[in-house]
Amino acid sequence: MARRRQLYEGKAKILFEGPEPGTLVQYFKDDATAFNAQKKGTITGKGVLNNRISEFLMQRIAEIGVPTHFIRRLNMREQLIREVEIIPIEVVVRNIAAGSLSTRLGIAEGTRLPRSIIEYYYKNDALGDPMVAEEHVAAFGWASAQDMDDIVHMTLRINDFLTGLFLGVGISLVDFKVEFGRLWEGEEMRIVLADEISPDNCRLWDTKTNEKMDKDRFRRDLGKVEEAYQEVAMRLGILPEAGARDLKGPEVMQ
Repeated sequence: MARRRQLYEGKAKILFEGPEPGTLVQYFKDDATAFNAQKKGTITGKGVLNNRISEFLMQRIAEIGVPTHFIRRLNMREQLIREVEIIPIEVVVRNIAAGSLSTRLGIAEGTRLPRSIIEYYYKNDALGDPMVAEEHVAAFGWASAQDMDDIVHMTLRINDFLTGLFLGVGISLVDFKVEFGRLWEGEEMRIVLADEISPDNCRLWDTKTNEKMDKDRFRRDLGKVEEAYQEVAMRLGILPEAGARDLKGPEVMQ
């Protein structure tokens, strides 16, 4: 493995210095967390599967005209991405009531919403990623009005596309989280989709049985977590070269 300088480690990924200016290497871990990291564990092979699933979905999303930070997959656990300035807002799209929406508003889980709902959360682990409104985003300068217009437009396109894509393989897209960043090219700036799209940040249910096929299986101790991630990959036609075995990460420079 090449020696690379580690720049950041999150709950599910590590970012390393990229081979060229303006690039990063994103490494997918098997670590799993829930409830703002109060629950921790390992999902064997999750990093391999999420790398492949996110690669596939990012490529498909780019094909419908939504720019992303993704460049290419490097190996089973790593992908090359463009370095972006992350906007500290998590954008959540809800199509079916589940999770915190059901708890907050007393709506039965599984209730199809009359329209898709977009929510915003301030990206701050120490504060528990609190829910915020566009007024907070504007007041604290996290993103401009134009940035938010671009984000909403892209998010709705992503939702429409992914809803149809997953429905075609027998999966309901219940809700999902996306993040965006500012990509600077000289004096020009544009908003692009960043982070990842995988069963870690999507709620995915089988359309016939409503069986959960995402990280809720870990959150709720439902078992067969690895199998659920593998099933999503299989339905999307993604087959990791060496299965879901664990691999060593790159050597880190101190």
